[in-house]
Amino acid sequence: MAVILCPSLLLFSIFIITPLQYTAFASASNSNKNPISQSKADNNGGVITVEVWCVAKNNAEDTALQTALDWACGPGGSDCRPIQLDGPCYDPKDIQKTASYAFNDYFLRNGLTQDSCRFDNTAALTSLNPSHHNCKFPSRSVELLKITN
Repeated sequence: MAVILCPSLLLFSIFIITPLQYTAFASASNSNKNPISQSKADNNGGVITVEVWCVAKNNAEDTALQTALDWACGPGGSDCRPIQLDGPCYDPKDIQKTASYAFNDYFLRNGLTQDSCRFDNTAALTSLNPSHHNCKFPSRSVELLKITN
């Protein structure tokens, strides 16, 4: 499904697990809402607001995740302080959660595009909030227009 995010009006595909097709048409914004909330929806198509996060794929190899994590926290410029020792997201035993935090930070800082959530095919977009315990993942909301066939 194609999604256009304003104000940059960049076109990208979004992988949100849903039986419906949507296309975004409004700007992204900071939000602390529930992962999925509906607004202005009707039976013939409508608008839905969805929060998105960039997370590590469950089937990604640990070595590939570590390489992508090293890049995100180094040259990629992600804020990796929360996943460092004594940070709220520090978990040296779970590369999936650790990489997800760094990937999501990079995604939010770099235009909310499909390309900013690739990490050599080790990451994907989701509408499921990956926050856990005291580790809160920031997100952006996008408004999507339901397309009916």
